[in-house]
Amino acid sequence: MAQINKPDEYFNTVLYTGNGSSQSITGVGFQPDWVWTKKRSAGEEHIIYDSVRGVYKYIKSDGTDAESNVTTSLTSFDSDGFTLGSSWNTSGATYASWNWLASNTTASNTDGSITSTVSANTTSGFSIVSYTGTGSVATVGHGLGTAPAMVIVKNRDATSTWITFHKSLPNTNAVFLNLSNASTSGGTGYWNNTSPTSSVFSIGTDTANNVSGNNHIAYCFAEKKGFSKFGSYTGNGNADGTFIYTGFKPAFVMTKCTTTDTGYTWWGMFDNKRIGYNSNNYRLFANNSNAEDTTANEIDILSNGFKCRSTSSTHNISGQTFIYMAFAESPLVGTNNTPATAR
Repeated sequence: MAQINKPDEYFNTVLYTGNGSSQSITGVGFQPDWVWTKKRSAGEEHIIYDSVRGVYKYIKSDGTDAESNVTTSLTSFDSDGFTLGSSWNTSGATYASWNWLASNTTASNTDGSITSTVSANTTSGFSIVSYTGTGSVATVGHGLGTAPAMVIVKNRDATSTWITFHKSLPNTNAVFLNLSNASTSGGTGYWNNTSPTSSVFSIGTDTANNVSGNNHIAYCFAEKKGFSKFGSYTGNGNADGTFIYTGFKPAFVMTKCTTTDTGYTWWGMFDNKRIGYNSNNYRLFANNSNAEDTTANEIDILSNGFKCRSTSSTHNISGQTFIYMAFAESPLVGTNNTPATAR
């Protein structure tokens, strides 16, 4: 597998301050297809946009709401970022945006029993997939050419949870991006007891990912050397916490406990921009609208992975299993043979 040596050509975090009016957010380094924004300075929902659904349309990771269409939200995807209107852009408030590149185009995909509309980047292993549910067991083409390690699906037309497949869980199970719940088994209802293949992912009859006549959106991620890693680890409940090897210096990490929902077992989000040095104690929660938490030392971002630095239930309960998704700032060793360093 070829290594990605410039991860910031496919994923980048950008911080900005709202102005309450139209403004262009730049510094992404590419035209993003998936933009996830969160106000850091106060409680406010996570807002997610993508180029397949189009401008103005957003969904919230911390809620079950159907898609909204607001002309003062994101108004364009630009060559070096995106442009916002006055909504979700409070003057003086600080924000984080996480940005992924798909293909900047869409194509019809007939690999599955349901025809999908796909924007896929086979180099970075990321695709955005739009499809219409049938209410019956089906398959959906994802366009990646290799099996996704993680698939996140939201029903756009109805109130529903964000159902998530992860390679470290049985294919009977799911976790939910908007909830703190542990992994649950849905039998054939979630993924038809079938793991994704190089061409399709399977869906059962659950209302979260396959309501007849409803539009759904899926974000699919395949693991790529030097760029992305998806796996699991066991917490040790210690400030000298578990080390997780990714093979690169992470730019973004999200963790979720899958074996218990006792305590604040939320989806913890960390990145390389919201403090810039170890320990990385600035965390947000994908399933919660709270302002950024800066109260505890949480993780170290290292040259080859990340290390837990607290007893937090977000990522390090003793004896409990956590899944994670991580994207790179730089590979462990690049093509110039220069090794990455910890922060």
